[in-house]
Amino acid sequence: MPFLGKDWRSPGWSWTKTEHGWKRIVFYGHELEDNNREIDLKELCCDNKENLFVGDVCELTTTKRKKDFYNNNTKSQFVYRDKWIYVQKGSTKERHGYCTLGEALNRLDFSSAIQDLRRFNYVAKLFQLIARSQLTSLSGAAQKNYFNILEKIVRKVIEDQYNPRLVKELLQDLSSTLQSLTIHVGRCVLVGNVNIWLCRLETILKWQQQLNNLQIPKQMCSGRSFDDLPLLMHKKILYNLSDAHDIINLGQASPTLHILSENRTLWKNLCHFHFADKQFCRNLVLTKSDNVDWKLMYFTLQKHYPMKEQYGDTLHFCKHCSILFWKDCGHPCTANDPDSCLMPISPQHFIDLFKF
Repeated sequence: MPFLGKDWRSPGWSWTKTEHGWKRIVFYGHELEDNNREIDLKELCCDNKENLFVGDVCELTTTKRKKDFYNNNTKSQFVYRDKWIYVQKGSTKERHGYCTLGEALNRLDFSSAIQDLRRFNYVAKLFQLIARSQLTSLSGAAQKNYFNILEKIVRKVIEDQYNPRLVKELLQDLSSTLQSLTIHVGRCVLVGNVNIWLCRLETILKWQQQLNNLQIPKQMCSGRSFDDLPLLMHKKILYNLSDAHDIINLGQASPTLHILSENRTLWKNLCHFHFADKQFCRNLVLTKSDNVDWKLMYFTLQKHYPMKEQYGDTLHFCKHCSILFWKDCGHPCTANDPDSCLMPISPQHFIDLFKF
């Protein structure tokens, strides 16, 4: 005989006191369906404790209901109060279980991170690495969160015209991965129905078309423009760029910048910035006059060795607490000197932290 009654272990109903008496709070009524209004935990459990009668675990139940409502009815990521996550690879006496890549993706608030220009390239590169090799390790909730954040990334690029090349590469890698996993393999090895992934693939193709049709408007400036700067300033700006594509694109802006972008010393410095001296000896590229062609050398080395990555802001890992977090948000550290325990985490290192 199945048990059809209400589970006696449940926290019970939540009530609030009004002028006409006590009124039961309904979480999944019409109020939630209209305009996707949020449930305010502070109003329910904190602000008016005298006029509110709830069970001992009301806050836990309310949080769970709010989280389920977000996951089922909106595209918004459930916002966690703590912007850090404990990286655990095995069970201990103090903690049981382990942390997954999908859980970290949900907890570290990447939706807000992409709005910060210092973190945008970092998040885009991380999502590109996940698209190449880690899609099959994501849970259903993590996959949904991944594509919701990806949609925000594409929208930001379309609105602000910020770094479309990086996002185009991300979408190209994601499209190739999905095609191989859903079509060429013959069966879907991803979590969820294969038709859902085919719809996501169509969405990716639509995003790619939008980025290919992106037109960057010409800036109308009544004051000084970039061309009005002295030649020495142009040269200094070029020498501070660490991406070869940015140097080439800037060189196409004017004949003067083109001459500066072809400077041998510029490309020599760029090679020394990204690659070690031992790598030069194995891949020397000489001109007819036996001089080193540093520009061609750079693109040759790029095919064989990884380049040095540079980001405005990255995630940090506390070696004392084993916690991954954004440095601006902080974390509850118990070390005497917390700064000495911090270690910046590259996108590839982030992926490696969750390989078991």
